Amino acid sequence: MLEFADKSYLLLLLAVPVLILGYGLIRRRQRKILSSFGDEGLVDALTPSRPAGKGWVRLVLISLAIVSLSIGLARPRIGSNPKVLTRNGSEIMLVLDVSNSMLADDYSPSRLERAKMAISRMVDHLENDHVGLVIFAGAAYVQIPLTADYVSAKMFLSGISPSSVPFQGTATEEALNKAALCFSGDESVGKAIVLISDGEDHEGDPVSAAKEIFERGIRIYTIGVGSAAGKSIKVNGTILRDKDGNPVVTHLEEDTLKAIAEAGGGQYFHSGTDSFGLDAVVDALHKLESQTWAQVVFEAYDEQYAYFYAAAFIFLALALAVGYRKSRIKLFS
Repeated sequence: MLEFADKSYLLLLLAVPVLILGYGLIRRRQRKILSSFGDEGLVDALTPSRPAGKGWVRLVLISLAIVSLSIGLARPRIGSNPKVLTRNGSEIMLVLDVSNSMLADDYSPSRLERAKMAISRMVDHLENDHVGLVIFAGAAYVQIPLTADYVSAKMFLSGISPSSVPFQGTATEEALNKAALCFSGDESVGKAIVLISDGEDHEGDPVSAAKEIFERGIRIYTIGVGSAAGKSIKVNGTILRDKDGNPVVTHLEEDTLKAIAEAGGGQYFHSGTDSFGLDAVVDALHKLESQTWAQVVFEAYDEQYAYFYAAAFIFLALALAVGYRKSRIKLFS
């Protein structure tokens, strides 16, 4: 089946009737001007080198060159028979805590940077899945809508920092709700939210939100980042202190994260200094009932534009070879 990759170039075909009409009007005006000098037969006899029909021949060849060029630019191609491809995949929304507490360096170089590296590795293990990202601190923002473009997702991930959210806090409930709104309307269990946080100072009621989200067929997995012993927070190399001048120490609060995972029908994983825990999350995600994506594609295309480019070149060369003077070669005496 022949089709065109870019049909807009076929509009160049409209130039052909315009050229023919314009040339016809010019020739008509020329005849009127010549007739004003006298009899047309006498004018022809006095100008033996003036071509009679070469102009039309040249115009036809130029028109054929334009037609060939426009078709070539439209990239005609022949595809094989259409084939329906089905891909099994899940929809996964990553919810990442970017509050100042994630700057603690009980993970090297920090909790946040370690989480970003782990997410990047997790994305490398995904196949045929759609992945998105919500970041949150005092508010939640959809950083990456659901996409299968893993390269772009990792590119956006690299630029995330606490300054990506204008004010501090831990709006986990808002983040979960925004992530849940990013999924498609197809109600399948192949949908999951992965919450990555240290579990501190959760605002609102994220456990109730997790329960409501799970009732909509979306599972929630949580990963706890940090150590229970606690660690001070460094912002731009300076230890963060409270109003009394004491260093602010952040601890991993697992209870809330476990409650969110339980209410969300998922699992809680603790991220250690050696293994972040995302491998276990990926294994759990791959056990989900996957959503089937159907797509009609052609197996291969055979591009035909080169033939039309060649034809356009040949017609243009012939048009230039026609010349502007009457040929003196006579086939018959």
